[in-house]
Amino acid sequence: MLGLMRRAAIVGAGPNGLSAAITLARAGVATTVFEAAETVGGAARTAELTLPGFRHDVGSSVYPFGVASPFFRELPLERFGLRWIEPGAAMAHPLDDGTAVMLEHSIEATAAGLGVDGDTWRRLIGPLVEGWPKLCGELLGPVVHVPRHPLLLGRFGLFAMLPATALEKMLFRGERARALFAGCAAHSVRPLESVATAAVGLVFAATAHAVGWPIVEGGAQALSDALAKYFVSLGGEIRTGTRIADLRELGDADAILCDVSPRQLRQIAGERLSLEYAEKMERFAYGPGVFKVDWALSGPIPWRAKECLRAATVHVGGTMEEIAAAESAPWGGEVAARPFVLVTQPSLFDVTRAPAGKHTAWAYCHVPNGWEGSAVEAIEAQVERFAPGFRECVLARHTMGTRALEQWDANLIGGDISGGAMTLGQMVARPAMSLYRTGTKGLYLCSASTPPGGGVHGMCGHLAALRALEDLG
Repeated sequence: MLGLMRRAAIVGAGPNGLSAAITLARAGVATTVFEAAETVGGAARTAELTLPGFRHDVGSSVYPFGVASPFFRELPLERFGLRWIEPGAAMAHPLDDGTAVMLEHSIEATAAGLGVDGDTWRRLIGPLVEGWPKLCGELLGPVVHVPRHPLLLGRFGLFAMLPATALEKMLFRGERARALFAGCAAHSVRPLESVATAAVGLVFAATAHAVGWPIVEGGAQALSDALAKYFVSLGGEIRTGTRIADLRELGDADAILCDVSPRQLRQIAGERLSLEYAEKMERFAYGPGVFKVDWALSGPIPWRAKECLRAATVHVGGTMEEIAAAESAPWGGEVAARPFVLVTQPSLFDVTRAPAGKHTAWAYCHVPNGWEGSAVEAIEAQVERFAPGFRECVLARHTMGTRALEQWDANLIGGDISGGAMTLGQMVARPAMSLYRTGTKGLYLCSASTPPGGGVHGMCGHLAALRALEDLG
């Protein structure tokens, strides 16, 4: 009967907005999604950025949390075109000696490449992988809840609250394991000396062994399109090319869920927000931005360590010390001379991404929020360092700095792709202690600026919609 009485509006058709819409539609609520862009997807879209026939993921591209998401796993997305592709290895981390540390799907295979630290890797990551379904539910579930698996969560927390650099120095003796873990922890987009950055390293390492780091056949757009098609099959409506500048444009919806940043919510909600809550939205902190390069290539990246061709994701940054220095620089308003560069090379595993015999790749590094310089030379120098002759393979390139990224997707404030800085305070109160609820009746926030935060998993939207359903009920 709920659907006969209630109507909901969603602002933003990114993965979280679409997940919120699906959750409401499945509960019988008449739901309409409004998207400013001409296509759905938010930061999960695909386009020909360089040359005809070369399809690039404009934003996100690799989805460990997508395939792990408790919400996505209960949806019939395969019926709507979603196909996961799992490369032979989750990630490669080349080193200056011409070898690469490989984050394999198998813990044993990974440990075998870590020398003196192999047993430590097994003891550290093994229990997390064994308990992954339970741990994933705890980490991607509501922030405030009674833990269903307190012993597992407690063991994780024992190491997770440490700075990544402290954990590495305490447990690892060799450079290979330290470099591998530092690259995983760098996904926190925080200085690796910060509290709880070890948590990100542990989770990214565990996902590699538990579920993998897959890409999507056809590109990120295929995941967004699958979510949109499933939502429409439930009776939902999507209006693209419709920018909502003021929430009053949505009429008398019983619930409004916004897949936007706190700054945007403040702008479009206006006086509907209390002064106290509006001030919290204005104080919400954004983290470093990214500078991104997409390449059309004449062939595969010529990695010196050929095993890098087994992974869609390559961490380019050298040693733990180099990575730690590179990740601290943006917080001090600088760009490292040798930045930590995240590279994806999806066309090695998905022939739909480029013309026959050709390839696509993209890379980004972290830069100060709103930085207006160019990191092309620094990024390509780092790739060339581990893949001599790389620049000779480049047929065309497309660059996006922090401002261009925000213009493309207004949620990427200053180029921040995480929905706000993942500081300890903003991991708990994100963006405020009320989480999804705004304090205004019927108005909710459902973007990556709410728990569990950045990453394409839909859980922010799903959990926000559950709160809305509670209130509607």
